[in-house]
Amino acid sequence: MLLIHGLFGSLDNLAMLRRELSSDFNIVSIDLPDHGKSQRSSRFSFEQYAESIIYLLNKLSISKATIVGHSLGGKVAMQIALTNENLVEALVVLDIAPVAYTPRHKSVFNALLNVNLQQITERKEANNIMAEYITEPSVRQFLLKSLYQDNKTQSWHWRFNLDLLYRDYSLLSEALNIEHSYNKPVMFLKGELSDYLQPQYTKHTIALFPKSRVRVVQGAGHWLHAEKPAECAKHIRTFLRN
Repeated sequence: MLLIHGLFGSLDNLAMLRRELSSDFNIVSIDLPDHGKSQRSSRFSFEQYAESIIYLLNKLSISKATIVGHSLGGKVAMQIALTNENLVEALVVLDIAPVAYTPRHKSVFNALLNVNLQQITERKEANNIMAEYITEPSVRQFLLKSLYQDNKTQSWHWRFNLDLLYRDYSLLSEALNIEHSYNKPVMFLKGELSDYLQPQYTKHTIALFPKSRVRVVQGAGHWLHAEKPAECAKHIRTFLRN
């Protein structure tokens, strides 16, 4: 089972879900390109991100996998399944559809871009700056997990490629543009309180994933894997056993 995190994240973001599933599956967690400790890109594309993950699976001699992807990672997972059906045994997509989304991260980018990494001396300063743009402490803490200080130079850096993600944000918000479908089982897990999966997305989703189903995680928002990891894991086990 391959776990793929979402925008601004890293492999640690799915740690609670990984713990819930580790007794049932051999799990590989990765950092997406331009996130965590992965390589940096010159331009975002779903195709490029998918190809880099397929390359990794080949290097690990993994010829078949179930893929679980959250948000941006869910879109990348869908891209892999649509272009390499033989590689993907089953697909679980956490709270995202293969459609175009209107911009919804303006406040996040404003917060990140206003943190002067050359001037801050501690993480708390970055948090105080970001609080002017992001009111939810949990969102700030999620982003601050990717802020680190270089031990040698004492300089501060983001583990995600902020410049590229900001410049190419419109590209990662686009729909998946693929004409053929993935004809194996797919489960879309929706957070009850999230607005990322809407009824109007069903037609486009079914066209690409005709054997898909939707399940709802009650009381959870977009970060359902962190808010309700046991329930998400239960849905995933049930889906894969049927």
